[in-house]
Amino acid sequence: MIRTLVLGGARSGKSAYAEQLAAATGKAVIYVATAQEGDAEMAARIACHRQRRDRAWMTVEEPLALGAAIAKWSGPERLVLIDCLTAWLSNLLFAQTQIFPEVGEIIPPACFREERERFLQALEQAAGDVILVSNEVGMGVIPQGALSRWFVDEAGRLNQAVAAGCERAVWVAAGLPLMLKG
Repeated sequence: MIRTLVLGGARSGKSAYAEQLAAATGKAVIYVATAQEGDAEMAARIACHRQRRDRAWMTVEEPLALGAAIAKWSGPERLVLIDCLTAWLSNLLFAQTQIFPEVGEIIPPACFREERERFLQALEQAAGDVILVSNEVGMGVIPQGALSRWFVDEAGRLNQAVAAGCERAVWVAAGLPLMLKG
């Protein structure tokens, strides 16, 4: 079993690269899509991903329970491709209606810690190959608002935890992969 983290910025080519890796294995691919159509712009992004995706692949839309999806779909003859972890992180953050302060401590919804822990445990115990796509959001200016800073911090912590548990990590910039680990 090989777990691979594919990192990059927005429109870096990370999803396309992850899809190429998945196709090259020759295994049945279970594509776990985490994005939700909240507005027209996001709907257009999702449509672009759907159009590019191999029609033979099975798509599972799972915005919150990634751990359960890995446990259900991973297997020796299958590859689970998760796109993307930062969309999932956003879904968790806004899973419950609450008002976040502009300054001060951000208290994430109760499901955040539970689902994050279930996900990391399922990734560790996956019965087959897993490829995970995630944005690297911590390389720019420090965000002004507390919510944005919390998101950048949590995305960085999540990427570190996932990379530590993966056999391979790849950075993608301008469509070009750079092997970081493995």
